Amino acid sequence: MNTQAIKLFETKKVRTAWNEEEEEWYFSVVDVVAILTDSPNPRKYWSVLKTRLKQEGVELATICSQLKLLAADGKNYLSDVASTNQIFRIIQSIPSPKAEPFKQWLAHIAKERLDQMQAPELSIEQAMLDYKRLGYSDSWINQRLKSIEVRKELTDEWEQRGVKQGMEFAVLTDVITQAWSGKSVKQYKQYKGLKKESLRDNMTNLELVLNMLAEATTTEISKEKEPKTFAQNCEIARQGGKIAGNTRKEIETKTGKKIISPLNAKKVLNKKN
Repeated sequence: MNTQAIKLFETKKVRTAWNEEEEEWYFSVVDVVAILTDSPNPRKYWSVLKTRLKQEGVELATICSQLKLLAADGKNYLSDVASTNQIFRIIQSIPSPKAEPFKQWLAHIAKERLDQMQAPELSIEQAMLDYKRLGYSDSWINQRLKSIEVRKELTDEWEQRGVKQGMEFAVLTDVITQAWSGKSVKQYKQYKGLKKESLRDNMTNLELVLNMLAEATTTEISKEKEPKTFAQNCEIARQGGKIAGNTRKEIETKTGKKIISPLNAKKVLNKKN
């Protein structure tokens, strides 16, 4: 079983997957290439490098395999990944001043996972450090970490009801978001001026709270109703989102202010600096 996660090298994201059976990290090769080369087209760079490695007699099967990773459009696509040792081999083929710092980062990631297996609370501490490094406030970080827990409870419930990861998760998330915010996920991201960035990482505290309320309510309704079909899951998602949507409208009536904000993390953090 593979558990996906985003890791940060400095401030740049690397998509990763932890293979529980092998107890091994796998890293997106394109993400690594992008960091080491600053290439405007890391996919093309990696394609050329693969060809050269093959000509040198290095079999591709020993360099990387493929896993479905989350892309910028929110969908999962087969992507080249490599283990820690394999990434070290690839790094040797890329002239980069970032090679040594990146090797040290890889070693740290490997050790960090072993530590976390002994003490799971360390993974939460690492997430806090990552967000702090990006400049988020302590209050926002606390909300964001709680939202991750709430989201995990919801996706666990969906899996128990037979909902499939990927497209079906995305559809249900869209239903919830539309019901509480009045916008689809795509419209919400466009409103905030986002492209590849995570919507949740760019919500205000109150937006996060309402999103959590919508997802937590959906989870509880699902547990009680025990939906058997995808259509029933969609209706429950709509109900959970609507409850949070009513709360949003009531707050807006009392305060006279719109909760759905065009602000994103980049704009907010730039104002502070």
